Amino acid sequence: MKGQMNTQLGKVLIDIDVISTYAGSIAVECFGIVGMATVNVKDGLVKLLKKESLSHGINVRIQDNMITLDFHVIVVYGVNISSVADNLICNVKYKVEEFTGMKIEKINIFVEGVRVID
Repeated sequence: MKGQMNTQLGKVLIDIDVISTYAGSIAVECFGIVGMATVNVKDGLVKLLKKESLSHGINVRIQDNMITLDFHVIVVYGVNISSVADNLICNVKYKVEEFTGMKIEKINIFVEGVRVID
């Protein structure tokens, strides 16, 4: 389902791929986030995604013009996961709501792994 924003000149439809790519670019800028992750359900393996495929670590659902985001992330070893999650939620909520003109209903964060950064 596409999100929609009403303006004086008409409707603007926003595809969920646009929202997921934008949210992914915001997420990787947050302190403590190494990158987005994808999980192979069959093998249970977690893979760090490259910058070109940020949207694959995010699930976007839109219902009644309200956005729900699921982030699958890999965090830096030694950081406080709660603080990283709070930072991610605040940044994504503010920037995505401003970008799309729609409200964020819920942001779920799934920490799929921890990585040591040199």
